Amino acid sequence: MEDAKRMEEGLGSTPTVGVVVKEGDDDHHKVNYSSYDHDHDDQEVNKSSGSKGGDVIKIQDYDDQKEERINVVAISDHNIHDKQSVEQKGDDEDKAAALQVKQRSKRVATLDAFRGLTIVLMILVDDAGGAYPRIDHSPWNGCTLADFVMPFFLFIVGVAIALVLKKIPKINDAVKKIILRTLKLMFWGILLQGGYSHAPDDLVYGVDMKHIRWFGILQRIALVYCIVALIETLTTKRRPAVLDSGHFSIFNAYRWQWLGGFVAFLIYMITTYSLYVPDWSFVIDHRKGPEKYTVECGMRGHLGPACNAVGYVDRQVWGINHLYSQPVWRRLKACTLSSPSYGPLRKDAPSWCLAPFEPEGLLSSISAILSGTIGIHYGHVLIHFKGHSERLKQWVSMGFGLLIIAIILHFTDAIPINKQLYSFSYVCFTAGAAGIVFSAFYILIDVWGFRTPFLFLEWIGMNAMLVFVMAAQGIFAAFVNGWYYESSDNTLVNWIQDHVFINVWNSERLGTLLYVIFAEILFWAVVSGILHKFRIYWKL
Repeated sequence: MEDAKRMEEGLGSTPTVGVVVKEGDDDHHKVNYSSYDHDHDDQEVNKSSGSKGGDVIKIQDYDDQKEERINVVAISDHNIHDKQSVEQKGDDEDKAAALQVKQRSKRVATLDAFRGLTIVLMILVDDAGGAYPRIDHSPWNGCTLADFVMPFFLFIVGVAIALVLKKIPKINDAVKKIILRTLKLMFWGILLQGGYSHAPDDLVYGVDMKHIRWFGILQRIALVYCIVALIETLTTKRRPAVLDSGHFSIFNAYRWQWLGGFVAFLIYMITTYSLYVPDWSFVIDHRKGPEKYTVECGMRGHLGPACNAVGYVDRQVWGINHLYSQPVWRRLKACTLSSPSYGPLRKDAPSWCLAPFEPEGLLSSISAILSGTIGIHYGHVLIHFKGHSERLKQWVSMGFGLLIIAIILHFTDAIPINKQLYSFSYVCFTAGAAGIVFSAFYILIDVWGFRTPFLFLEWIGMNAMLVFVMAAQGIFAAFVNGWYYESSDNTLVNWIQDHVFINVWNSERLGTLLYVIFAEILFWAVVSGILHKFRIYWKL
């Protein structure tokens, strides 16, 4: 009856196995039934009394409103009983008893909506950030709209891990799946952001292996997913079925997950503030030929663009030729008079303004494990607390707590909020904001039932990988641009952007924003809705 007890404690729609036991003459016969396993915990499972043939479990997958009926029959030589407990009548009588597990779980639509919001933000800031630099990534210290995208991704990955791995039949199989999914994410990350794809503007492909970029968005997500999911899997036997009383009992129950996050925090902080960064140099190919630049450092604990440990680790591990060649620090006032926009370099600009820097580097990705750890905590709360108020107390209190810590660290200049370094204050600020937004979505969508206005986010969230590849990485636009007329600039995408949006509104900035909203975000929301209608999803 442990499974039934756990379901009553609010474990959600975990894939559950029921057992029908027939005892007689020392023989034990088991009949198993299980619910459909979904990566995002997306079933709604309701139990109702069936006919005399047994109980009926209705499975609603991805809100398709189509019910599948699974009959679990206890075979009896005499009678079949429809009750909520196992009845065994005599050791010598050959009668069957049905074990019925009462389940009632509802998929939390907030997960898909939050994931969809993150994808929408990515498309918005990537494609409209050039016209509105205030929403683009902060050149160094500070936080803009674009700086919330990566930690929001990692946060919702953590939440999903908790739900997907809340019940693990075989640990070895789960570990294999985690490693395989990690490798898939790594592959797609290198393919899309390593330099092989030049979408959507250039109709070419291929990359010089001497300059391939090894790390990027999907690679960071893969690393965080792998570490957090492995800890969750390997500590499965240490999980409590029921929490002790007290607000902080859930932290103690999942102390191994927090220990992993703390180890990542220590590695990052110790390396950032103690690693010696020597002078370094790089070469830029100009029209007149290659030119070598030298950056003078010789210090520890520096948090500026030139001499931080985050950049030094990446230069040593990946090599300076394999880093991102257009870092956002070029928009700093020290580099250009056009700040916060990109522009010509100042004549007195320091040499590091031309240097490459990896915003999704190795050391900063270790710090990003904390974002996934906080996300998985929110998932654990969702599993163990069945009441809306109990969940929200946990979520909101932690969200505001993280925000307060971040604000204190930033404005006292102890640890500035910095996305490029993925500083601890940045982790707290963005994770706290993610927790507050997630809680607000939960109230609006799952508590108050205002689901319709957020359906487009749910649809995008259900096919997040597809929209990321096709829209955020410009693969679909590149495909359309491949069908041009006379000139490669004369394409349908460019014509729509110029004639339908920019020229009509007589503003490049406003036209660009409207193009992104209607021709990209709304378009892919409709496509995702159609795919959802036909139950088509791209999963790794």
